[in-house]
Amino acid sequence: MSHELDKTSSQNNKSDVEAFLRKVSVTPVRTTGGANGRLIFAIDATASRQPTWDHAAHLQREMFDAAAETGKLELQIAFFRGFGEFKATPWTTDSRALVRPMSRVTCLGGHTQIGKVLKHTLRQNDQQKVNAVVYVGDCMEEDADHLCHLAGKLGLNNVPVFIFQEGYEPTAETCFRQITKLTGGAYCRFDMNSATTLRNLLKAVAVYATGGRKALENYSNKAAREVLLLAKQIK
Repeated sequence: MSHELDKTSSQNNKSDVEAFLRKVSVTPVRTTGGANGRLIFAIDATASRQPTWDHAAHLQREMFDAAAETGKLELQIAFFRGFGEFKATPWTTDSRALVRPMSRVTCLGGHTQIGKVLKHTLRQNDQQKVNAVVYVGDCMEEDADHLCHLAGKLGLNNVPVFIFQEGYEPTAETCFRQITKLTGGAYCRFDMNSATTLRNLLKAVAVYATGGRKALENYSNKAAREVLLLAKQIK
């Protein structure tokens, strides 16, 4: 029975990745008239994420470095944890400036605050165009209708949200899929066994957001299979 469950889980993960690649491949690149691309990397830092938190700093650095090879990218890290704590770093084109604040953060128990992430993104976009949001989390403890309302506003402003869900919490998955649909983004589920896939997909999204299809094709020549799949699917 255990073997069958593991096989089913593996098939579900593969299906999610393939669906994610298809969605990203048809997501239009929203350019900013020669200005830097702007991407918010938002992370759930509540207690349930502690086992994977240490990977977050490495993932964002690799994502930034991959994008920096093909174009300009301004990156902002946002996270929530504990009782109502939400913080965001200043925008920067220097990923090294984000290493120190990220290294100081530890996870604290508390409810999710995804609504704050979406509201923050709307405010940032009002000030200057935000090209995409990447969100990494495992659960959702808020009003789904409210989150979808905020997601609808992001969709009207052409700000796609790409969500990577750790684990298999079904209520969160339903809401996350709705958010990505409303914003024109994409959803993908992962676990620690697929951390490498997550890293490659994050880097692919960053490369595509800053340099478009040609940049992704060039990057895919030296990247993993799932990135090559993505490049081949873009028309």
